Amino acid sequence: MDLNKLFKAMLVAVPLMALGACSSTSDSETDANGSMSGTGSEYGNGGIETGGVAPVLSSAEQQRLKEQELRRQNIIYFDFDRSEVQSENADIIQAHGNYLVEHPNVRVLIEGHADERGTPEYNIALGERRAKAIAKYLQGMGVQPSQMSIVSYGEEKPLDYSRNDTGFAKNRRGVLVY
Repeated sequence: MDLNKLFKAMLVAVPLMALGACSSTSDSETDANGSMSGTGSEYGNGGIETGGVAPVLSSAEQQRLKEQELRRQNIIYFDFDRSEVQSENADIIQAHGNYLVEHPNVRVLIEGHADERGTPEYNIALGERRAKAIAKYLQGMGVQPSQMSIVSYGEEKPLDYSRNDTGFAKNRRGVLVY
């Protein structure tokens, strides 16, 4: 009987001791004496700042991070009834182009879209011209045509359903889909 009680007590005590041993405190909660301060201050004794130093990135790393951020933007907007790539979108397309040149096994689908003004046939053709303009820009950077596919949705897949200038502007776009 006593062995059974001892076994049950051990069954409860061992996991509790294991959990207690796993707990820790962060550096901001403990001061130099090892006691809990709870202030969350970055200043230790004597007013000396104990915060971390930001890493210094090389120019190549900074460029890589910038292109990585630009690749997150995959929508290229166009002016009304136009299919020319605007200069403000050049950095975005450049980042995607560099990525595709560095990764020749990656394929991209370029979608062309238009707002609802105009006939469906005209908007399909306009969406195709927009997608081809992006593809031509990428091809000029060295991206292989085999890496790119083009599709035009015309007015069929609007991004914004509002019928105002802002909504129309959002729907005049090309989208890079990996």
